[in-house]
Amino acid sequence: MQDQITIAKKAAGEKAAEFIRPGMVVGLGTGSTAYWAIQKIGAMVQQGLDIKGIATSEASAQLAKELGIPLTSFAETQRLDMDIDGADEVSERLDVIKGGGGALLREKIVAFHSKQLIIIADEHKYVPTLGNFPLAVEVIPFGWEVTNSKLQTLGCVPTLRKKQQEIFITDNGNYIIDCAFGKIENPQQVHNALHNIPGIVETGLFVQMAHTVVLGYEDGSTKVLQR
Repeated sequence: MQDQITIAKKAAGEKAAEFIRPGMVVGLGTGSTAYWAIQKIGAMVQQGLDIKGIATSEASAQLAKELGIPLTSFAETQRLDMDIDGADEVSERLDVIKGGGGALLREKIVAFHSKQLIIIADEHKYVPTLGNFPLAVEVIPFGWEVTNSKLQTLGCVPTLRKKQQEIFITDNGNYIIDCAFGKIENPQQVHNALHNIPGIVETGLFVQMAHTVVLGYEDGSTKVLQR
């Protein structure tokens, strides 16, 4: 039996898929909520919807292939009509923290080149201020130790991400350092400070990038927020 969080995630993912129109190029997000959007999109394609997708991770690309969603690439198209992706936190200003799944770099590239970014999340991810969830920062392996030390000067507690006791490697061959900042009152300022450190490839802060947020609730209902 589905638990209530799964019901909320499924509701958000399926609601977001309703925004898709025939002929669109759609970004396919990564994570447990985006999974449900991709499942719904796959069902819509089976029913005759003509779209193409660009996946934000190897895992999402594999899922799309299994569901028969045609995939394209930035070599073939320069602009996406829509991107549907999950979030670890969404603030009342609709700023977002992403990266818990480790796909933040590709997620940001796809989001940046999309006309519309739709963020999907269960109700518990909606918070007054970002920061309870550690901020993922993707770094190149070379010199990660000094990058990690420099991160501490920004007032966070950085932790190198590991999976089964091994260093977690992104689809891009990089590491992730999870930074516990506490409350992030000025996300843009933090984002800019992080990008001033050589070795940092990208941050999980998506500042004023989301056009629409779809929140899913445990009773299966949804709420759509617009920026």
